[in-house]
Amino acid sequence: MQKGRVRGLAYRGSQIAYGSFAIKTMEVGFITSRQIEAARIAINRYMKRQGQVWIRIFPDKPITSKPAEVRMGKGKGAPSHWVAPIRPGRIMFEVDGVPIETAQEALRLGAQKLPVKCKFVVRPDYAA
Repeated sequence: MQKGRVRGLAYRGSQIAYGSFAIKTMEVGFITSRQIEAARIAINRYMKRQGQVWIRIFPDKPITSKPAEVRMGKGKGAPSHWVAPIRPGRIMFEVDGVPIETAQEALRLGAQKLPVKCKFVVRPDYAA
């Protein structure tokens, strides 16, 4: 599978569907499965396993690479890791069941683990 490039805005997955709070990406990029897991752990650790977390992205694109110091040719390399292509506007993580201050700090810590700029969003019909 070719790497390609990600263009345009996210229309699918751009609205909060499950929780009350979320982080939305502002940039294009590839997010690896390790980065998703690191962000999930940071969010859960700050929330002390209270509330609920939804991961709205899945790494389903294989990225291949050839081993170090191998001559050119001899075909395509083996899959080295998996990524989720991300467009601006995509909701990545959603949280519910915690106060807004806790959710904001937990999602900020999770966003620090990701290679794209994110912003905190609240469900439009949320009433504190």
